[in-house]
Amino acid sequence: MFTKTNHLIKALAQRAAVFQQCAMSTHIGSSLMTIPESHEMLRKTCRDFADRELKPVAAQLDKSHQYPIDLVKKLGDLGLMCVEVGEELGGSGLDSLAYAIAMEEISRGCASCGVIMSAHNSLYIGPLVKYGNEKQIDQFVKPFLHGERVGCFALSEPGNGSDAGAASTVVKEHDQSTYVMNGTKAWITNAHEAEAAVVFATTDKSLKHKGISAFIVKKGTEGFSLGKKEDKLGIRASSTSNLIFEDCVFPKENLLGKKGDGFKIAMTTLDSGRIGIAGQALGIAQAALDCAVDYAQKRQVFGKQLTQLQAIQMKLADMEMRLQSARLLTWKAAALKCQGEPFTKFAAMAKLAASECATFNAHQAIQILGGMGYVSDMPAERHYRDARITEIYEGTSEIQRLVIAGNLIKEYSATSS
Repeated sequence: MFTKTNHLIKALAQRAAVFQQCAMSTHIGSSLMTIPESHEMLRKTCRDFADRELKPVAAQLDKSHQYPIDLVKKLGDLGLMCVEVGEELGGSGLDSLAYAIAMEEISRGCASCGVIMSAHNSLYIGPLVKYGNEKQIDQFVKPFLHGERVGCFALSEPGNGSDAGAASTVVKEHDQSTYVMNGTKAWITNAHEAEAAVVFATTDKSLKHKGISAFIVKKGTEGFSLGKKEDKLGIRASSTSNLIFEDCVFPKENLLGKKGDGFKIAMTTLDSGRIGIAGQALGIAQAALDCAVDYAQKRQVFGKQLTQLQAIQMKLADMEMRLQSARLLTWKAAALKCQGEPFTKFAAMAKLAASECATFNAHQAIQILGGMGYVSDMPAERHYRDARITEIYEGTSEIQRLVIAGNLIKEYSATSS
């Protein structure tokens, strides 16, 4: 079944290459009304998979905090663990819009599966394909494309969540062929399952953020250990933990990019990652709206269906308006990336709008369901818990506003000079 579907994904990739030069500008860049036919087919494929495989087990995975290893392998069979990796490397060869759409549909079924997929695609595979050399790609990308192995991205630390330039993890030369790393990375998604990590550490403190470099560290390297799995509010089926480096020695050939390029690599990676998290947030927001409408259509109160009450209609209208607005922003950011245009501002706006929409929609869904929204018999409370993290990871809402404002001011300064 999944081999057949993977052929569909590859067929979509071939069609996407044609659409990318013509359809993106007409369907997405100008009217922002529709998506190419190839992407609509992908959307349906992912939605069918989510309805069939993810939704029925999402609640149990959440309750048990169980990493969905079999589902991750099925995502790999679908080509969804290497969405934007070129076919020449063995990937699906799709574009950023396809990735955003797939992220939304998978997260609509299970937000935990969504973040596992996002962290692997955007944060681990993304920088390796963009900045890795041929040997690094052979060793750390190609074996990680089909769900059997996942990776992680280690930027945050216990004392510098949003201040990415203040890395206290340190790397020094150990001998002519190796480095030694010391420090702790915090809140790392996929930590316990990852076979390798992209880790950011300071190589020259005097240069501040320009003294940060990126490294690839394999699981099992001596001196590399994991902290306890965090007991989280939401996305409980994904593992989150500290990465601990105590005199961890690894080869110099595992330097990603050049020395001092770490901050740049991290920021460009997060730009792309925000499109993925926007997609995840959209999926949660859509699931919350689905739940609210389904309940309101079945519930009778004061002799009327809930959907006949104006107060409920106002809530549903606001939920739909915010969802559609955030979705179009996300598609716009993805389209700009596809076209090779600057997309940092739009990625930040998409992530901000979608994450705040997810929180809003989940809140309103519980309000519409009343007492039923507060118990775990219904998925509304899980959507509420899952939504909250989307305003925090890969840049808090406050950081997104700073990114948007900074880019906006630059644009105005450029036109006035």
